[in-house]
Parts: sequence; structure tokens; C-alpha cells
Amino acid sequence: MRTLVLGRTPARVAQVLATLRADGFDAEGVSTDEEARELLETEEFGVLIVGGGVEPDSRAAIKDFAAQYRVRRVIDGALAEPFDAYVRGEFEPLIRKAISRG
Repeated sequence: MRTLVLGRTPARVAQVLATLRADGFDAEGVSTDEEARELLETEEFGVLIVGGGVEPDSRAAIKDFAAQYRVRRVIDGALAEPFDAYVRGEFEPLIRKAISRG
């Protein structure tokens, strides 16, 4: 199951992706709502992580959009340092849970 990471800071998105990929997750990341919508329309993503910097209106709209395109789990994220430990402790267990529900 693929994971899409939406975050406003490309460097942080890259850090999240690096950790997820190092741990064997299939993940892509983007920084704009338009990019996220284009990828979600492919219906290839089962999990969406929305970063803490995504504005409330955008956050709500992208969650509604994702629900139309087979996303099984939306994770609200607000990274804390160290980022890799946060990703492993907060995001990865939720992704695994979504995967196990198949």
C-alpha cells in the first residue's frame, strides 16, 4: 500500500520520505494540494499523511478529496525532532495498521 506525504516544507517531506523508504514503505511526497490531488486521482495511495504546516482549509479539502480516491487512512502529522524517530514512532505504526486491514 502506497503512502502519500503532503507537507509545505520540501526538506521535511524529504526527511519523512527518507525514513519511510529506509524502513521499506512505498511513499511519495509533495508540497502542494494540486500535486497531491493529481497523485490521489491515480487511486494508488491507501494512506495520506498531512503535515502540520498545511492550512486548515487545505487540510479539510484534501481529506475530503482523498476519501473519494480509496485512501483508507489519513494521518495528521506535526513533526517533532528527531524526525526519523517521530516518523517511526507515530506514522509507521498507523501505516502498518492500515496495511493490515487490507
